[in-house]
Amino acid sequence: MLERPAALSAIQTALDRAPVVVLVGPRQCGKTTLAREFLDTDSVNYFDLESPASLGRLDEPLTALEPLRGLVVIDEVQLRPDLFPLLRVLADRRPSPARFLILGSASGDLLRQSSESLAGRRERVLLGGFRLSEVCGPDGDDSDALAVLWRRGGLPPSFLANREEDSVAWRREFIQALLERDFQQWGVNVPAVTMGRFWAMLAHYHGQTWNAAEPARAMGAQPRAMRRYLDALTDAMMVRQLQPWFANVRKRQVKAPKIYLRDTGLLHQLLGIREEKDLLTHPRMGASWEGFVIEQVLLAEPHDEAYFWATHQGAEIDLILQRHGSLYGIECKFADAPRITPSIRNALADVGLARVAIIYPGSRRYALSDQVEVVPVSALATGEPVFAGD
Repeated sequence: MLERPAALSAIQTALDRAPVVVLVGPRQCGKTTLAREFLDTDSVNYFDLESPASLGRLDEPLTALEPLRGLVVIDEVQLRPDLFPLLRVLADRRPSPARFLILGSASGDLLRQSSESLAGRRERVLLGGFRLSEVCGPDGDDSDALAVLWRRGGLPPSFLANREEDSVAWRREFIQALLERDFQQWGVNVPAVTMGRFWAMLAHYHGQTWNAAEPARAMGAQPRAMRRYLDALTDAMMVRQLQPWFANVRKRQVKAPKIYLRDTGLLHQLLGIREEKDLLTHPRMGASWEGFVIEQVLLAEPHDEAYFWATHQGAEIDLILQRHGSLYGIECKFADAPRITPSIRNALADVGLARVAIIYPGSRRYALSDQVEVVPVSALATGEPVFAGD
């Protein structure tokens, strides 16, 4: 099993600060495995709501939870949303005899319910797939692991599969389970076949600005239905809607979000990519690399907010990180020797970026100017700052 020190540290820090910690992520991303690092599943304080025994113990939830001391873990909490008001009551006890770590498969309703019922009492920790620092070794020099992470994605059963065909089979079943079971449990009243078609179509829009009219025409539906489907996949942490940054310039700027499938393994599954040669010859390879790097940057690089910037004249920056009031640009290039592009020059002048990093698959770090530096993707694995000196 791969160690996940960053995730464990984030959970422990949250538990030290808040009486209730909500650990949220896609199904099979490793939430239960991490919870077991804090509490054994045989403990009386551990509740798995997919287990009939745990459900039976919670027939009278106040009687079951009020006497407990120390850490209490409740797994798959989205199956019992009625517990949130009770958790608020238990969290308000002074002094508080217990802290609660609640785990849930991602859904917008779960986050909204926890936010409403536990306002001021809970801290949320989002968990995704593996990050580069967890799979590439302390020096970040395991290029094979990097290639596998990009191709298979970061969900543990997919990444850790013994054979490529096993990873492909797992991802296929994961997609079907989400469509046929999870969305129905979350109250997303869309036929699985319809959502599956939309998700597959969305894979071809990966890395592009969102326009609901185009998929609506293709599916014979209304644009508002497309937005509803997109929001459902976003709530499930399958899709990232990266919002645009607006600079005070005279150029016409893109105002629609850009769409990325957050896990490249699932992206490749929907695009029919099975092996490395399929990926490297696919027309969406550059967009796949861009999405992969963006997700890894957001996991590794401190930031307050994240955006992209683009104008209708063609200038664009893949990612803008806002940090302590300053703006930093990220460009993702699958190239041997990236160079400063007109888009980068425009962004430096128009947006006021402090620095720009061009992240590429090479191994050498070098400056192109005082404000622009080429950074190997392996820096995201070693913990080396993308913007050195800041």
